[in-house]
Amino acid sequence: MSIDQPVPDDEPSRMPRWIWRAVAVFWIGFLVALVLQTVFGRLANLLVILAVSLFLSLAIEPGVNRLAARGWRRGSATGVILTAVIVGFLVFTVAIGTLVASQVADLLSNSDTYVTRTVDFINDTFDTRIDPADVIAEIKDPDGRIQNFIVNQGSQAVRLSVAALGLLFQALTVTLFTFYLVADGPRLRRSICSRLRRDRQVKVLEAWELAIDKTGGYLYSRALLAGLSAMFHWIVFQAVGTQAAVALALWVGFISQFLPVVGTYLAGVLPIVITLLDSPVKAAVVLAAILLYQQLENYVVSPRITARTMELHPALAFGSAIAGGAVMGPVGAVLALPAAAMAQALIGSAGQRFEVVDNHLTAVPQPRPARRPPGSVPAVAPPVRPKLDDDPA
Repeated sequence: MSIDQPVPDDEPSRMPRWIWRAVAVFWIGFLVALVLQTVFGRLANLLVILAVSLFLSLAIEPGVNRLAARGWRRGSATGVILTAVIVGFLVFTVAIGTLVASQVADLLSNSDTYVTRTVDFINDTFDTRIDPADVIAEIKDPDGRIQNFIVNQGSQAVRLSVAALGLLFQALTVTLFTFYLVADGPRLRRSICSRLRRDRQVKVLEAWELAIDKTGGYLYSRALLAGLSAMFHWIVFQAVGTQAAVALALWVGFISQFLPVVGTYLAGVLPIVITLLDSPVKAAVVLAAILLYQQLENYVVSPRITARTMELHPALAFGSAIAGGAVMGPVGAVLALPAAAMAQALIGSAGQRFEVVDNHLTAVPQPRPARRPPGSVPAVAPPVRPKLDDDPA
């Protein structure tokens, strides 16, 4: 058949060979993606546990390294620090649990008094005419909505017990992973570096050390700020007469430091509400103390503590917490802060830096000079007079 001769209509057209290959690649890729999605869904809980263990190991490794430098075995040093962390967490949990249980018991035993006081406050503030007796009768009605809600919540006890056992198992798993990551840290790093060239080994170890220093330093600074905040608020709550002053102080200290930006205000709601049940004046004092300490911490305490570690910008901390919460839930919101600190340190140490040009957009305000007491003489060195040729020797 000639090249110029048209192909007859009755001759069947052949499908290109690459189409079959494309179809095979598509279906193989689809099946692989489906398998990976299933495996990732099954292992999502394990990945979260590994992430928590990794950041916890980075946080406690500086302390373990210091104890190891003094002659401690890494296993013993890791066990001591992990035990201290677990004891601190248990103290915080028991304190908050005791607070909640005592408040619920007090609310149930004095419900009529609290309802009457609350209704009177609403009537006086908003000029309403609500009868406290009607509200109390509605609460105590066995066929009412409130009593039905309380009865329905009783069926959740088994579900909560199973969830508590699951959390306990996850906590033990995190502790075990963290112990081995820290106790066998040098061996793990040697195993990784044995697969890399010498120049890459240096970069990996530098990045690892930077991650340990910045993550551990950030968490230690947060823990120190949480302790100072708890001490200050405990003094205030004790002086005002707030119930469960120790538990509320621990709550404010922990939440205000490990939840960025909004943590202080969320943590302050609980002590204000509990104090408000006793006296509105005392609640106002507690509110003023919380706001005062927030300013004191922002301008005096926090800059001094974080000067040697790392301070995250509030916008970066808030955004990373939202992103971590969207990806991994509440655990991700907490882990996002040390992750952002580590990423900020790694990015800041990479690349070349240049001198910044003088511009009003890059001008950083200088700190104000310290105020001198009245009548004091400024400590200024006397001017040096240039020596002339005719001056005596």
